[in-house]
Amino acid sequence: MTALLSAVEIQTKLQALNGWQQEGKTIQTIKIFDGFPSAIAFVNKLVEPAETAGHHPDLAISYNQITISLSTHDAGGLTHKDFDLAEIIDTLAS
Repeated sequence: MTALLSAVEIQTKLQALNGWQQEGKTIQTIKIFDGFPSAIAFVNKLVEPAETAGHHPDLAISYNQITISLSTHDAGGLTHKDFDLAEIIDTLAS
């Protein structure tokens, strides 16, 4: 099982990300796009890296806004896997 990060590690890693915040046992960001088609195109870009990592984000789609939440459910909280995928997501959204 993947080791949980400490509160200090979580805060340090959050500072390196753009627009992410901790929400309980998850980290979360909201990405806003020009419209529904570009929001869905972004979601489609997430498929390959999530599958490769074997780590899948929780997504909420509302027209042009995607809320992305990450947590390592089998570990019961936040691990390096969450922050690694968050970095990839930020790269894809730029």
